[in-house]
Amino acid sequence: MAAKLDGTSELPAQNPQMASAPLRRLINIGLLGERHQELGGEKAAGADHAAKAGCGAGLGENLNSLAERLKRKSYKPQPPLRACMPKADGKPRPPGMAACEGKLAQFAPERVLEAAYEPKLRGRMFGFRPRLGCRGALKEPSRLIGYGRAGCIADAGAEGFFSNMERGRILEPMRFRISGPNILRPIKKTPAAGAVEGGKWRASGKGSEQGSLAPPTVANICMRCALAQWFDIAFKRQPCGGECGLAACAGDSAAAFQRKDGAERFLKAIADGFALFGLELERAKTRLAEFGGFAGENLKRRRQGKPETFDFLGSAHCRSKSKNGKFRAERKTARGKLRLELAEMNIWAERSRHLPLKDLFFMISLKLRGRCQCCGIADNCRQLGSFGYFAKRMLFKRPDRRSRKKSCAWDGFEQMLKIFPLVLPRIHVNIYS
Repeated sequence: MAAKLDGTSELPAQNPQMASAPLRRLINIGLLGERHQELGGEKAAGADHAAKAGCGAGLGENLNSLAERLKRKSYKPQPPLRACMPKADGKPRPPGMAACEGKLAQFAPERVLEAAYEPKLRGRMFGFRPRLGCRGALKEPSRLIGYGRAGCIADAGAEGFFSNMERGRILEPMRFRISGPNILRPIKKTPAAGAVEGGKWRASGKGSEQGSLAPPTVANICMRCALAQWFDIAFKRQPCGGECGLAACAGDSAAAFQRKDGAERFLKAIADGFALFGLELERAKTRLAEFGGFAGENLKRRRQGKPETFDFLGSAHCRSKSKNGKFRAERKTARGKLRLELAEMNIWAERSRHLPLKDLFFMISLKLRGRCQCCGIADNCRQLGSFGYFAKRMLFKRPDRRSRKKSCAWDGFEQMLKIFPLVLPRIHVNIYS
């Protein structure tokens, strides 16, 4: 199965104008069985409340029935289970958990789209791609400024990227590359199934559920047409007055320019490229910042204060110097995101204070480990230490809330930490390597 998909990606890479052949033969019981083996048993269940273990009963018959329905175009997807998660700006993020059958049905189109479109995606597009994740996107603006002549950063983001994508406009560019209608049919019908939220079915007018398999690949295709191609073909027709570059990850983007007028023109024109796919700029994420090796001297000469910073993918980028005294970008967790995570930790600790101390310390340690693996990049050690310190303070207060008596002092709590040690903050990824 992997050899067939490799051939699917090699031919379009050699001939960019070539459309992929009908890929109906790839949707079979072998591909679906491969996906079922790769499906993790700890994945959240969807609206059918069936995990991987529950789908194993009569697996062969179920996979054969699903493959036949996909080929006959009679497959009707089940609505995903939607949950709300708060974001740093206070807005909800509605991820959707697909049913077990939906995860298997979305896997075949997702693999085919990834094999057909991966050779055509620009190198500046990060996120939901093999070996090109969010950490590569964090490194790209610093590379454009540190090794180039860019001195201005235009940070732009789409408001409700997954929820506001126009389905019809997204499928139009796919038809030029995918000639098999059976591949695009599940992608077209899955968002139209609606979602289950709070035990009630709700219709979804546009967009796609964040958290499923196919939407990340569809999002990359959307950003390729709405931003990357627009930037290379339409925007660069007019001179920018120097060097310029772009880094994009899902609905967020950061463009580096040598001159300020080029960055201002980019922020005015990017709304037109987003509007073609039903997207709008989020004003809270869209701003212009003078950032670079000469930004401090230029602002000081104009008496405009200290150099500016900008937030990209949840990390605040600040000016710093290397050991050699040269300019480099320093990344640390944005203040709003850090405050929100500490507030969530405090709420969880207050609700879980009845747990035994062993279980309470173990769960806090798991949360600290997840925090370090997510944000443990170079230059962020101080923020990780602050998060660990405040987590200890919250944990110290919880035993006292069980009764009116004081459980222990700080010295006794430190002795307790020797029995139930917590994860120490450390850097997992050196982003400069």
